[in-house]
Amino acid sequence: MSRSNPCQICAFFKQIWPFKPAITPKKSTITDESELNPFSEKLSTTNIPENLTMTTTPTPDSLKLITTVERLRYFLKQAMKIEHATIPPYMTALYSIHPGTNLEAFHIIRAVAVEEMLHLCLAANVYNAVGGTFDEPVLTAPDFIPIYPSYLPTGSTDFKVGLGKFSQETIETFRQIERSEEVKEGQPVVQSRALEQFLFDFIGWDPTKSFFSIGLFYAEIIRGLNALDREYKQKGQNLFSGDPARQIGPEYYYNGGGDIIKVTDLRSAIRALKIIQEQGEGSRVNTIYDAERELAHDYRFQQILLGQYYKIDKEDPTKSDQPNHPTGQTFEVKWDAVYPIKENASLEDYPKDSEVYQEAVKFQQGYSHFLAKIEHSFNGHPEDLIPAVGGMFRLKEQANALMRNPIPGKPGFNAAPVFRADQT
Repeated sequence: MSRSNPCQICAFFKQIWPFKPAITPKKSTITDESELNPFSEKLSTTNIPENLTMTTTPTPDSLKLITTVERLRYFLKQAMKIEHATIPPYMTALYSIHPGTNLEAFHIIRAVAVEEMLHLCLAANVYNAVGGTFDEPVLTAPDFIPIYPSYLPTGSTDFKVGLGKFSQETIETFRQIERSEEVKEGQPVVQSRALEQFLFDFIGWDPTKSFFSIGLFYAEIIRGLNALDREYKQKGQNLFSGDPARQIGPEYYYNGGGDIIKVTDLRSAIRALKIIQEQGEGSRVNTIYDAERELAHDYRFQQILLGQYYKIDKEDPTKSDQPNHPTGQTFEVKWDAVYPIKENASLEDYPKDSEVYQEAVKFQQGYSHFLAKIEHSFNGHPEDLIPAVGGMFRLKEQANALMRNPIPGKPGFNAAPVFRADQT
């Protein structure tokens, strides 16, 4: 069989070896207490002992996808891709809101976008810590920015993420991005591992594209980290061999989106990945908050749909509101106070001799430059991160200028930013 024809091979196996996912989608979260629960004594992100040891031995099945440091680095590069893939949709919805309206929704979406930048930095820190490099393009690679509408890079195919205006449908999609899933101890977090491993080895199938949620993707990385760290220590080697000077620390990062963690060992790597998991999904079943006692992204977006804030008791989080039942202050959402932008806009949507075309080109170039500066900061220049992140918000004026203007020859549609890698 040829590697160049994987679709026929997959169709063949579907006929002779039908299988179902090992998990059934349902609303909950990771419950593998020994490895994944941030509130367990081992892994609490708020109180992790310095002498932390990982005592749970994952099953061979759970370690199947990440068995080498090269595979680990690949997963972490995909993690950066995943975290970035959410930013253009959030920015597009955010800037489509008429200035001065929907202030509550505006601040909710903006805060989540800032935290996605934090997640991107945390993933980069783990990648650098295990010897990853940016000598070859990562953030500036041609395929780093998805072609929207797109499935998330995790591989879930029950919904696509697009670039659209602020709307109920868009916010529902954002909740899908941040959804969670329960995996009990001893169970795999993806489909049949034997089949997946065969497809990876035989036809070059990508195992990072097989997860129901972003949280499960990170659960797999955490399991791989545990296994590889144990293996390296048994050999007298150090998995975390990266240069500490490449780490993004608090001195280089605006902390409005949460805590940045320098990664130097297993403990700090898991803390970093836990923040990514929990800020999106929450920290445990039937709770709305993460380990830092802040409202998880999923429930932040739900506030917009419900027009009401959740209450969190930070002194005793167990007294906080229950999921789907906010009791905080109500607010009005004006769904029609938005620009009627062209969804999933591309340069081809604009006449080349038009002003909106020229502005769209400028935005595309500006966004590409922004990613290049972020990558530069990850590649041993952490001091350049703060001005680079500031560039993301300076793009706001360019985006607003596009969204205020109709597209020539397309009545009823305004222009929108184009998020593609600039190849000029």
